Amino acid sequence: MEDWSETSFEIGELKVKAPIVQGGMGIGISLGSLAAAVSNEGGVGVISAAGIGILRGCEPGKTTEANCRELKREIEDTRRKTNGILGVNIMVALSGFNELARTAVETGIDIIFAGAGLPLSLPECLKLGGRTKLVPIVSSAKAAGIISKWWREKFGYTPDAFVVEGPMAGGHLGFRPEQIDDPAFRLERLIPETLAVTRDLEAKTGKKIPVVAAGGIFTGKDILRFLRLGASAVQMATRFVATEECDAHPNFKKAYVDCREEDIQIIGSPVGLPGRAIGNEFLKRIAGEEKSSHPCRHHCISSCSREQGSYCISAALVNACQGRLSEGFAFIGANGYKISEITTVPRLMSELCSQYREALQMEKQEPSEAFCTP
Repeated sequence: MEDWSETSFEIGELKVKAPIVQGGMGIGISLGSLAAAVSNEGGVGVISAAGIGILRGCEPGKTTEANCRELKREIEDTRRKTNGILGVNIMVALSGFNELARTAVETGIDIIFAGAGLPLSLPECLKLGGRTKLVPIVSSAKAAGIISKWWREKFGYTPDAFVVEGPMAGGHLGFRPEQIDDPAFRLERLIPETLAVTRDLEAKTGKKIPVVAAGGIFTGKDILRFLRLGASAVQMATRFVATEECDAHPNFKKAYVDCREEDIQIIGSPVGLPGRAIGNEFLKRIAGEEKSSHPCRHHCISSCSREQGSYCISAALVNACQGRLSEGFAFIGANGYKISEITTVPRLMSELCSQYREALQMEKQEPSEAFCTP
């Protein structure tokens, strides 16, 4: 394990040795194998709850039941592989969001990360007891403020941390298409704005609320840049796909290695949000279709317009995870084209730490405001 001692941070009583949260990736991309590997290297390993029951063949009409059952099993199996910090990513848009959150708490997960909507009801899951930390994923300081106000008024609870995800992330994005390339929505601007909200909360509550920067972060130098902006850590998802420990099929990982910058595109999704993905023949084909002829079997996402859309997002992502990219596609971050090989989680964490230390040394030798300029 690399020495990140001077950059460790805390979420409540949880002390995270490396300032890296592995982003949750569904369906089936980040499960126990990847999460345990990152956790064992001192970061926060994250299991994605999205479609975990569908991935394992649940019956129509029993999606929430199957998702909860398989999430419990995945958390328990992963805990046997690591003593480190484990989180679960639960999309607010998932049907059965509250049931999944309660399952995670009952199973003893350390942290719940909740995005793709405002997780206004999330603290209800703590009625079951347990010490699970609750961390919303937001795309603006405004969203952080709304969630904090609601939680404090309705539940007397203050968020344990925030993940601020900018428009260079992969997967579904919390931005309108015209905002994605707008400098006003760059992560470098979102972090200071959100820190203003959390510092006000800290002053009112006496509770430390770390902010985690996410979206497009690729190198150790990037990590240093966002720590200098005031973030306590970064979230990285795309970087962990091209690892041996990632739970996806080798064909999925190969799509990352083969990806060129011009292959990455913004797509529409039945979920109602834009997304960043690797363009392929499947996406070209469905772009010409107005409506799918296949009925929705699972109703897995509450905001999904599957019946009016040209494809089922869950089916496409399951196919991709299992290597059938002719019938699905891979989400990817804006810098994913820079990946050139399959590595391991320990080697990747070592590389990031070395890059961080090199950038830190350069900063000491050549003092500059470059790291702090939005």
